[in-house]
Amino acid sequence: MLQEKTYWHDTVTMPSGSDLTSLPAKVDVAVIGAGYTGLSAALSLAKRGVRVVVLDAEIIGWGASSRNGGMVLPGLKLGMDAVMRKYGRDVARQMYKCSLDSIETVEEVVKQEHIDCGFTRTGHVVAASKPQHYEALAVEVEFMAREFNRTVRVVPQAEQRSEIGSDAFYGLLVDESSAGLNPAQYVVGLARAAAGAGAALCEQARVTKLGKSAAGFAVETARGKVLADKILVATSGYTGRVTRGLQKKVIPIGSYIIATERLREDVAEALNPHGRMIFDTKHYLHYFRLWDQRLIFGGRAAFSPETGSTVRQSAEILRRDMLQVYPQLRDAQIEFAWGGTLDFTFDMMPHIGGQDGLWYSLGYAGHGVAMATYLGKTVAEGMLSGGLKDHPFAAYPFPGAPLGLYNGQPWFLPFVGMWYRILDLVE
Repeated sequence: MLQEKTYWHDTVTMPSGSDLTSLPAKVDVAVIGAGYTGLSAALSLAKRGVRVVVLDAEIIGWGASSRNGGMVLPGLKLGMDAVMRKYGRDVARQMYKCSLDSIETVEEVVKQEHIDCGFTRTGHVVAASKPQHYEALAVEVEFMAREFNRTVRVVPQAEQRSEIGSDAFYGLLVDESSAGLNPAQYVVGLARAAAGAGAALCEQARVTKLGKSAAGFAVETARGKVLADKILVATSGYTGRVTRGLQKKVIPIGSYIIATERLREDVAEALNPHGRMIFDTKHYLHYFRLWDQRLIFGGRAAFSPETGSTVRQSAEILRRDMLQVYPQLRDAQIEFAWGGTLDFTFDMMPHIGGQDGLWYSLGYAGHGVAMATYLGKTVAEGMLSGGLKDHPFAAYPFPGAPLGLYNGQPWFLPFVGMWYRILDLVE
């Protein structure tokens, strides 16, 4: 029977919000958002003796941090060739190194904090949805070797069964650097580590107002007021009106996932022999992997943030799309369906920065498991050192919508979804 709930939440004891930590009266740093960014920053700050509180409107890890596909990937949403054209060779190389460092950061945190989340260096596969996409992947191999000294490889269509039990694609690119984990187990472990280091984690403490004075910030929440010298906005796709200037620069986009019943071991292994993280080359992309012999299959089945109706509709769409990739699963039951909200920016790039005591890290566009952990730590270090001016993700403007045609409500998402579907048909 289909359950409209996040499968990952059944694999770990999620915070319930029943035992609320008292709000401190005064802190050095108040972090808004208890996902990967906020918890990673809080962990780094608390370990250095900083008084820090993490405030969340819901419970720890409630948002995309416990609902994503658990893929720990290098690179950015924009391809590195596009990044290089836009920002130049030197900056692009710095950014790509940061993306590799982000995977190392997750691995280091998991090991140091003894987080049992199944972190494994499985590598990832990019599956070409059209013949010309495979040709582009072959060019990518040479580009990555030349510009980034990175070894990735292509697998032609005739040999792709060695990597994926599907004939739906036209060849693959394989990158061994990636990892996978259980995202809910990871965010719960990260929270436990931050609390153990001395951070106060306060759930059901929605921030309702920020007041600024020479003495710092007065942070009003649903549970009372906290005084803070500095603020870190780590709200990702749930950025709201309290930080209005940032809300108008972040687009909340829905992403949806289904999970099958537990498959026979031989069936699961045939789907994905090496346990890779897999995603295709469509604009309306799909991403999928195995966990505990279940196929976890996700995608932009709808661009709008999740509601009960969009989850149900997306489950039907994703099952249909899953069977196009894996027709052998036609009799497999779908047991879970859920959605989460990602944070895209208008340039599809991550942004970090800080001014007058208000800091932020936003815009991961689906690369948040690794990048949010890394940039949360990075911004924390910037707070302590006095700035981020030399960091590549702080060195370019954070754009809003063209002509200011966005007030934080993404009215245009249905048109974006339609446009992406047209591109996938005609490209």
